[in-house]
Amino acid sequence: MATFAAVDYYILINAVNMSPMATSASLPVTTAELENTAFSATYRSRIGGLKDAKLDIEWNEDFAAAQVDALLWPLFGTVVTFELRPTSGARSATNPAYTGSVLISQYTPLDSKVGDLANLKTSWPTSGAVTRATS
Repeated sequence: MATFAAVDYYILINAVNMSPMATSASLPVTTAELENTAFSATYRSRIGGLKDAKLDIEWNEDFAAAQVDALLWPLFGTVVTFELRPTSGARSATNPAYTGSVLISQYTPLDSKVGDLANLKTSWPTSGAVTRATS
C-alpha cells in the first residue's frame, strides 16, 4: 500500500466492527525515557523503559440499538480487546493489524453545543502489550 486516504479504517472493539460509527482513530504508543547519562558525558544518554499506549476514537453518537451508546455503555469499567487496521481489507504486510486490550475508563455520552453534530471522544489506556500482526 502506498500513500492513502484514511477513509476505510477498521475498528474492532470487543469483537464488534464499529468502523461505520467512528470518524477518527489514533493509537499513540510511547515508552518511558530513562536517563542513564554517566559522569564525563557531554550529551545526555537515554534508554527506553516501560511502554504505554492509548486508543483515541471519535464517534458519531447514536443511541439506537446496536449503536455507539448501546455498545459502549455496558463496557464502562471493563477491559476489552481492540483491533485497528488502516483498511477493512485482510491483514497483510501493507495492512497491519494493531491489537491489544483497553480499559474503558471514561465515557461521555453527551458533550455537544446547540446545533453541533452529536459526537463523543474516547481515550482509553491499553492494558498489556500492543501487538502488530500482518497475517
